[in-house]
Amino acid sequence: MLARPRVLALLGVGLAWSTPSPAVAAGPLASGPESAVALVRHEVPADVAVQMYVRPAGDQLTLLVRVPLESRRDVRFPLRADGALDLGAEELEDLLHEAATLWIAGYLSAFEDGRELDDERIVSIRLAIPSDRSFRSYDEAVAHLTGPRLAPGLGLRPDQAFLDVWLETPITDDAARFSLDPRLAHLGIETVSVIHLVLPDGAERAFRYVGDPGLVDLDPSWFAALIRFIALGVEHILGGLDHLLFVLCLVIPFRSVRGLIPVVTAFTVAHSITLVAAALGMTPQVLWFPPLIEALIAASIVWMALENILGAGLSRRWIVAFGFGLVHGFGFSFVLASQLQFAGAHALTALFGFNVGVEIGQLLVLIVAVPALSWAFTRAGERTGIIVVSVLVAHTAWHWMFERGATFLAYDVRLPVADADFAAAALRWAFLALVSLGAAWLLSGLIAAYRRTYLRTVRSPTSAP
Repeated sequence: MLARPRVLALLGVGLAWSTPSPAVAAGPLASGPESAVALVRHEVPADVAVQMYVRPAGDQLTLLVRVPLESRRDVRFPLRADGALDLGAEELEDLLHEAATLWIAGYLSAFEDGRELDDERIVSIRLAIPSDRSFRSYDEAVAHLTGPRLAPGLGLRPDQAFLDVWLETPITDDAARFSLDPRLAHLGIETVSVIHLVLPDGAERAFRYVGDPGLVDLDPSWFAALIRFIALGVEHILGGLDHLLFVLCLVIPFRSVRGLIPVVTAFTVAHSITLVAAALGMTPQVLWFPPLIEALIAASIVWMALENILGAGLSRRWIVAFGFGLVHGFGFSFVLASQLQFAGAHALTALFGFNVGVEIGQLLVLIVAVPALSWAFTRAGERTGIIVVSVLVAHTAWHWMFERGATFLAYDVRLPVADADFAAAALRWAFLALVSLGAAWLLSGLIAAYRRTYLRTVRSPTSAP
């Protein structure tokens, strides 16, 4: 049998030979959704930014909405000979009202304690010039929507104007829990919306999302936040192919749940540490950090697959799982960071729920994967099955590693400046390293005790338990 370094070198050469060149990987010009987008781009704006304020006060829920006027399609506004809007035309107000009703009010549903609100009415409509900054705050937006209209002689083209709308709907209690279902993705190819919730006590909370987020609890209870983020964690694991392949590589050599417990526990503890660290703002705030983590996640899959192929010992696999778990935790944090805004005042509950959801997702994968692999390997041969599955996984992850690595290398990565900010960051990372080392030390003792108690019958470190 070939020595392990020689086998590893041969596998690396084979994977490199199978890596497609950028020209081949790119392929011909797509004829699917991308080309369809190109065909309709002359009708639908490419990028649309929506700003919104939501304020419950007294017996009314107020919604102030700003959208680009060009996102209002199927409404022909009166134009002057030079192409500018005819701001003095008699029919302009009716057309703006029609556009606001058709394209904005019809796509916003508000709920009070789960009950959908109706009797929504348009209080005021205004056009705004590109330099208008009245939506910087709720009070400024109200002043603009109750102030004078634009002068009729102003030369404002439709693709420059903003449409500002004031909507109101009656409510029974401004201290109730409100939610909003904004379906405004139809306004552009990519629609980015920012919602500001202004509470009766003056406190403000912001939400930012792309497309349609579904039902958004503007001030969720702790239980609603917990359930939402548990579901998010499960969805991320089951929908994230790279994390699924890593978990698959972890379980391939094991034939029993008892043998998997140390490995899965180490991976869980490690990614929980970095997930919490990222939620506390300990990650580098630089553009190249997420691409680096994504490349390392792909590299972790390649490493685990090659270990399976070479027949590496399993007694110390928990150490590898712990090390790569630290990397995967940062990957989980990128998903959590964009969704944490929907937790309201329950960020810690959301963090806990997301982590629980990730573990539930992993357990679901293990419940399916372990019996399925055991059944398949009894028919194809255990060693042959491990090698075949690991090679297929390594081939896929190898492509990801090169693609993501190229993305990372495209950034201008520079050495940090030795200043106060760098010193503070270094202290945070030193603390994170200390916590990680302490957790690894505790795990080593617990796993040793576990094996002495429950795994006395394991044949050898290199055989599957």
